[in-house]
Amino acid sequence: MGCDATGVAAALRAAATVVAGHRAELIELDRAIGDADHGENLNRGFEAIVAALDAGVPETPAAVAKLAATTLISKVGGAAGPLYGTAFLRASGKLGTTGEVDVPVLVEALKAALEGVQARGKAVVGDATMVDALAPAVEAASSAGGDLAAALTAAADAADRGAESTVDLVPRKGRASYLGERAVGHMDPGARSTALLLRAFAEAAR
Repeated sequence: MGCDATGVAAALRAAATVVAGHRAELIELDRAIGDADHGENLNRGFEAIVAALDAGVPETPAAVAKLAATTLISKVGGAAGPLYGTAFLRASGKLGTTGEVDVPVLVEALKAALEGVQARGKAVVGDATMVDALAPAVEAASSAGGDLAAALTAAADAADRGAESTVDLVPRKGRASYLGERAVGHMDPGARSTALLLRAFAEAAR
């Protein structure tokens, strides 16, 4: 069972609800090691995505992902807008003209999203960024087996563990890197939001 444009839109709406619910948590995580704007920025971006979807859902999964990308890039400040926007943009490129996303297509889209984030942010696993959540998520989805919900659940579980791993890392990218060792003990807000989004997508796929 795949996921059509309406399903992708529903997943983005679910993600918007989750981001709104965790807005304060993301703000506090970012306050500890950044400039406290991650939760607010991401929430504003997903509210704008929902507003755009309310105006009309595009016809293909790729077009829905591209709508999310352009909305985030235009509406969200800080690092979140460009990084998440690039992720959705690269993913939309892999979705192509398909009317339905299945597991192989999902995996290719996730790989493209990760490549986009790394190309823009220049981060690798171990730098204490969203890559620490996204990279293991891609790997888990690739080897998950089962349907779309199973692949996304495996990705979300791996992203949770990846986000947790950032607590013990010395950040090497972004504003948190200025703190050096003082940032150890704090979860990276981008890794946390990546895990939250994947969990929302997994729940929506169920």
